[in-house]
Amino acid sequence: MATPSIKISETPLVLHVLRRADDALILGHRLSEWCGHAPMLEEDMALTNMALDLIGQARELYSYAARIEGKDNDEDKLAYLRDERQYRNLLLVEQPNGDFARTIVRQFFYSVFADLYWRAMMRSGDATLAAIAAKSEKESAYHVRHSSEWIVRLGDGTEESHARAQAAIEYLWAFTGEMFEVGDDERGLIDAGIAVDAGKLRAQWLKIVSGIAAEATLTLPSNDWMQKGGRAGRHSEHLGHLLSELQMLQRSFPGATW
Repeated sequence: MATPSIKISETPLVLHVLRRADDALILGHRLSEWCGHAPMLEEDMALTNMALDLIGQARELYSYAARIEGKDNDEDKLAYLRDERQYRNLLLVEQPNGDFARTIVRQFFYSVFADLYWRAMMRSGDATLAAIAAKSEKESAYHVRHSSEWIVRLGDGTEESHARAQAAIEYLWAFTGEMFEVGDDERGLIDAGIAVDAGKLRAQWLKIVSGIAAEATLTLPSNDWMQKGGRAGRHSEHLGHLLSELQMLQRSFPGATW
């Protein structure tokens, strides 16, 4: 018999932490899908290491969410035993890998945001979140550097690599706006100095992304229509398929451990 889904007390702080944990878990899982399939050995190792960084961040955040919720949940239950609608990750991170260019553009868009976010969160009034941010920012800074270098190599490379990078930007651009949304439940946390107003990071994000895109001879879309819903638990069809793979072991063999 499959293990039933858990229930969560979704207080503003629990939700805030879960959103960041879910981003890291889902993107980490996506990057792990490249293991053994990257275009070169060095990149296979780099993508896998970035996946491990993100999963490590997710573990710390899930553990903290479990602690502040104060129920019988732990990091494994939060990661593996929730229904699709209980996940609050960005739509961007659940998008399929596609070709190598799409994976790199997705990583670039997210990493620039994550680096700005974690840098700001280092000043959080919540000591645990500030400590997680300090560790995560060191990792996200590397992710920005690595993905930025690839954006330039692809965009300013061959005609084929340029076309693929440009196509990836145009496909994923509509998913970037959700990164800067602030829910009503987060306003109190922002006012208390615990959370960061993500909307205030957009200008700096756009400046960094625009600069790298220009260096890569790539063009950012001018349209401002954006997809949203992930933060509220409304996801694309891709997340359900991802979770069926991610959760299979725990759902089939309750309490299984390594």
